[in-house]
Amino acid sequence: MTARFHRLAERDRPTLTFTLDGMLVEALEGDTLMVAVLTNGGRLRQSEFGDGARSGFCLMAACQDCWVWTEDGTKLRACSTVAIEGLKLNTREPEATWATIP
Repeated sequence: MTARFHRLAERDRPTLTFTLDGMLVEALEGDTLMVAVLTNGGRLRQSEFGDGARSGFCLMAACQDCWVWTEDGTKLRACSTVAIEGLKLNTREPEATWATIP
């Protein structure tokens, strides 16, 4: 997939790696998840309402458009969360699970 963001400057920060939808990718220290994901792909996530790919909207953590999920299902705002080494990130919402009543 072609990246939506292309880094033009500030390439001298240390790199870090994280997993994005099962693939190991790189970001620069200090990148938000939005920047990290969109320099490695064309979208942040697929809309749960079926209206296509989402890539963030307001860029200030107010619009609910940039949600991504950790491997354990924790929801993160990509525009305001800083990428960290070793993070395991998914661009698809995890399937809902229900407790089993014995």
